[in-house]
Amino acid sequence: MPFYPGSSLKKRPAYGAFLFCLWVFLFFSCSRVEPRITYGFMELVYYQGAERPEERFSFFVIPEDDDGINNLEELYLYQDREGLRWLLTSDDWVTFESEGQTWIGSRGIAMADNETLPRGQYRAVLVNKGGERTEKTFTFDAPPEPRFSFPYLYITDGIYRIESDYPVHRFLCYDGQGNLVTTLLIEQPGGALEDLRLASSIRAVALWAEDPEYYTSALTDVVPLRND
Repeated sequence: MPFYPGSSLKKRPAYGAFLFCLWVFLFFSCSRVEPRITYGFMELVYYQGAERPEERFSFFVIPEDDDGINNLEELYLYQDREGLRWLLTSDDWVTFESEGQTWIGSRGIAMADNETLPRGQYRAVLVNKGGERTEKTFTFDAPPEPRFSFPYLYITDGIYRIESDYPVHRFLCYDGQGNLVTTLLIEQPGGALEDLRLASSIRAVALWAEDPEYYTSALTDVVPLRND
């Protein structure tokens, strides 16, 4: 096809519009991708309160984002029936690794004035820094009343004793600065501390009692290994 001077001037506007549309398509198709929640769970934890056990949620999800976990910004938890909402930001959510998966969430979801958390359906909404979001629903069906009495842990003269009807027990072991060092499955309701072969850095333990069937646990206050 012959080229005539000035002929390209008539085609440039259409060609420019095409490039602009192509750029917009590529931008929105490649950059604005929703994050994903591949799995999540909610667990009820009873804490030792001044007058009675207090309820807290452990709420965690496995998030995914094409630009990495650092591109995530907000995680919401809704209980739509009661009009409740909790917000976790990337600055205050807890992150941990387990079996090659990254989890984010909180161990401190609670109601005002230590009221009982409503049972039923909850909705998690994950938002990344680009404003893209995704959601996933969860059902929380813990018994409205504790199935077991709150457990107790006693330590005296190197001997520990557990009072609990929960089926599974673990010690959360802390060093002198209050840092969690390790967890230890406890199979006997009592015995000598030296038989547990605790590391020398451990100065105190708390009892974590579990009811795996109903995703419910109880956590006692920390008890020092020695009275001195």
